[in-house]
Amino acid sequence: MNPLAHGGSDMSTDGFDAALRELDLSDYPAALFGPLPRDGSPLPRAATAAYRRLARLLHPDHAPEGRTAEATRAFAKLTEFWSAYRDAAEGGLGLDDLTLAAKRHTYHLRRGADPLASGDIADLHGARYRDGSAWREAVLKLPRSHHDNDLMNAEASALRRLRKRVPEASRAFYPELVEQIRHRDAASGVERRGNVLTRLRGFHSLADVRRAYPDGVDPRDAAWMWRRLLVAVGGASRAGAVHGAVVPEHVLIHPEQHGLVLVDWCYSVTFAAEHTAPHIPAMVTHRKDLYPREVLDRAPAVPATDIHMATRCIEHVSAGRLPRPLKAFARGCTLPLPQRRPSDGIRLLAELDEALERVLGPRRFRPFHMPAAT
Repeated sequence: MNPLAHGGSDMSTDGFDAALRELDLSDYPAALFGPLPRDGSPLPRAATAAYRRLARLLHPDHAPEGRTAEATRAFAKLTEFWSAYRDAAEGGLGLDDLTLAAKRHTYHLRRGADPLASGDIADLHGARYRDGSAWREAVLKLPRSHHDNDLMNAEASALRRLRKRVPEASRAFYPELVEQIRHRDAASGVERRGNVLTRLRGFHSLADVRRAYPDGVDPRDAAWMWRRLLVAVGGASRAGAVHGAVVPEHVLIHPEQHGLVLVDWCYSVTFAAEHTAPHIPAMVTHRKDLYPREVLDRAPAVPATDIHMATRCIEHVSAGRLPRPLKAFARGCTLPLPQRRPSDGIRLLAELDEALERVLGPRRFRPFHMPAAT
């Protein structure tokens, strides 16, 4: 049946105005067409009927005299909502998903669902979006206060820089920014900046690892984590960025694959060739003991800042189990004056490898497992 083939009283100005109000009062598709079924059932008949009724009323060809432009805008919004609603049904997104439209993609979040995680300044929400014919998983990182928009901007800027300047082989050490969005609160009108990131599966933070191994991981396990962390901070410094918050919660490892990703670039700063950056804008307050002196003094950040914190992360996760020569190596990376510390993580990796081979023998793959959750 053609939804535009009907005439009658619905074409009156009153019907047009009522349809406009109905559309304007709907902030997301499910508010307009009703909830989607959770079990993958076909589109509800009521939803299809609602769309056809509104399409009939708002189509520009049937707009009241002098209101064609108004009808064109409304019909475009209606079509966008209906497309998103049908995509949600096909993707199995479920009941009352919240839809956020951004420049590149439309994101679907489970309305009322708990965040995947909560950090110092932001909550992380699971999201999905359509990329061509495929559905992609993502994470929307949204600050709890608009006062932290500058930190979200810093993260987006750093991740764009890393994606552009870091060699492709090393990009897996950093999160991938899908895009940055603006979210305006309907009640207060306050705008928050959010970052959409590709979702990571199977990763655990070094804080999780320490909780799972309260007596510390075996030094042979700490070795591969240390090596990869040096590549992450070293690659960032060569790209002109200092992470500024290399703490256990921000270092994610994949046990089976020995992968590592350095996340949460909200505290990062960038620098030019002279290797001097602004001071780190904020701190993770419960990890103050892991920060070097220059951060506490709000002095300029340097690549040695990240090397200090990366080393402290390894000391934390190994809980004193590092052999004496490796403890001495760590002390050299955490000297009070940044000028006396190593400043290039990539070059330092070669020195670490020599120390590891002397102490632990030739490098070989060693499986690492996280205990099953109880």
